Amino acid sequence: MLKILSKVQEMERAGRNIVHFELGEPDFDTPPHIVERACRALREGKTHYSNSMGIYELRQSIARHVERTRGFLPSLDQVLVTPSANVIVTYAVSCLLDPGDEMIVQDPCFPTYLGVANFFGVKAVPVPLKEANGLRLDPEDVRRALTPRTRLILVNSPSNPTGAVLGPEEVEALYRLAEEHDLYLLSDEIYGRMVYGGARVVSPSIYDACRERVIILDGFSKTYAMTGWRIGYVVAPPEVTEKMGLFHQLTSTCLPPFIQEGAIEALEGPQEAVAEMVGEYRSRRDLFVSGLNALPGVRCLEPGGAFYLFPNIEGTGMDDVAFSGKMLEEAGVSMVPGSFFGDAGKGFVRLCYATSRENIEEALRRMRACLVP
Repeated sequence: MLKILSKVQEMERAGRNIVHFELGEPDFDTPPHIVERACRALREGKTHYSNSMGIYELRQSIARHVERTRGFLPSLDQVLVTPSANVIVTYAVSCLLDPGDEMIVQDPCFPTYLGVANFFGVKAVPVPLKEANGLRLDPEDVRRALTPRTRLILVNSPSNPTGAVLGPEEVEALYRLAEEHDLYLLSDEIYGRMVYGGARVVSPSIYDACRERVIILDGFSKTYAMTGWRIGYVVAPPEVTEKMGLFHQLTSTCLPPFIQEGAIEALEGPQEAVAEMVGEYRSRRDLFVSGLNALPGVRCLEPGGAFYLFPNIEGTGMDDVAFSGKMLEEAGVSMVPGSFFGDAGKGFVRLCYATSRENIEEALRRMRACLVP
C-alpha cells in the first residue's frame, strides 16, 4: 500500500488529479471536545511520565465502555492502554506464541497480522473467505485448519478489508472452537461501532468476560477519527494483560497523559459526532455499492460495517493488480489490489469510502469511462 501511495504522490506532483480510496483513514476531524480536553491537559502540565498500564481514570473509562458495549465490567487488571491498536497484535503474538506455533487468520486479512507472525517465526494459517458466505469467516473452515500447533485464532469483525460482520452464531461457534481446543481468541474490534442497517456486532468476550481466552483489541482511531493520536487498548485475562504490560513498558514506557485525557473525553463525552460520521459512511457505502454494481464486469457485496468495499472484478477480464493499475493510470482512481491482503483476495480490490460523496461519484464516472469503450 505504501508503494501505491508513493506512486500516487509522484503522479500528483506531476500534475495528475487522483481520487483516493487506498488508505483506511477517516476524512473527518477529531471532534472538538476531545481536542479541547487534550489541550487543557497540556496547559495543566500533564506532560510527564504516566502509569505504564494507562492512567487510572482512562482505564476506568474503558472498563465502563466495555460494560456498555459488551455487557460485562472488566477489572482494571484486565485493561492495558497501548500506543495504537495496531501494536496489540505484536503484543499478543510475542507474549502467547513461540516460534513454530500457528495462528489462524482470515484470508484476505489486515497485513499486519501476517507481518507480525513472520517477524516472530509464527506460522499464520490462512482460512479463505468465500464470496458465497458474504466474505465472512466460516467456523467450519477454521476447524479444518486447526493443528496440534495452533495456539491462537484471530478474528476481525467488522473486517478489514471486506467490511463483513460476523453473525452471532458464527461468533459463538468460533468461541466454542477456541474453548474446545484451549486456544486464545484475539478479537480485533477496532471497527466495532461502525455498523449499518441491521448489522450487529457481537464480541466473543461475552462468553468469558475476557477472563479465560478472549482478548479484545480496540482503540480510538476509526470511531473518533483519532488516527494520529495513536492510542488503543487491550482487555484480556489478567495474566495476559500483565505480560503485555511488561512488553509495553520495555518498548514504549507509557503513553503521553494528555493524549489519554483526550481518550477519556472520547468515551465519556458527547457521542453525537460518532453517530453523524457513521450515518455519513452509510450513505457513502450505499452510493458506492450501487455504482460499482452498475459497472460492467464488477459485482460488489453490501458490507455490514467498517468503511471498505471489496468488489469482485474478475468479470472485467483483468486480475486485481492489472485492474488497479488501469484504474490508476487511465482513470486517476487509486485503490488496493485484493491480493495484497492474501491469496484469497485475488480477483478483488479494496476501496475505502472514507471520502466525500462527490469523490465517490467522480470515481464512478471515471471508472465507467475507462471500462466502457
